[in-house]
Amino acid sequence: MDDCIFCKIIKKEIPSDIIYEDEYVLAFKDRNPIAPVHILIIPKKHIAMISDLDEGDEKIAGRLIMTGKKIAQNLAISHKGYKLLFRVGKGGGQEVMHIHLHLIGGARLYEEIRPIS
Repeated sequence: MDDCIFCKIIKKEIPSDIIYEDEYVLAFKDRNPIAPVHILIIPKKHIAMISDLDEGDEKIAGRLIMTGKKIAQNLAISHKGYKLLFRVGKGGGQEVMHIHLHLIGGARLYEEIRPIS
């Protein structure tokens, strides 16, 4: 997608603080962190949201989660606990229409649940 900010980060057209990359995923620090550790893990294949995953995308979905686990271990937060979060669609709070997994840790997080309006 030409206008997708995450696709531009993958192509290195937009600078970001990349902390992990392999053939399937890229992970970088969130520019507006909500906790001491806030990493976004994205697939290199453009998929707008979880509901758009196709049969055969299991490897990508699994890689996102396993990458989150690996980064949490590398950042020494796995023993304290952390959050892995997918937001799906506007009603789910997704702001960028490219699947991304939030790895959030280093603080205890509470989130207010409000009805979708």
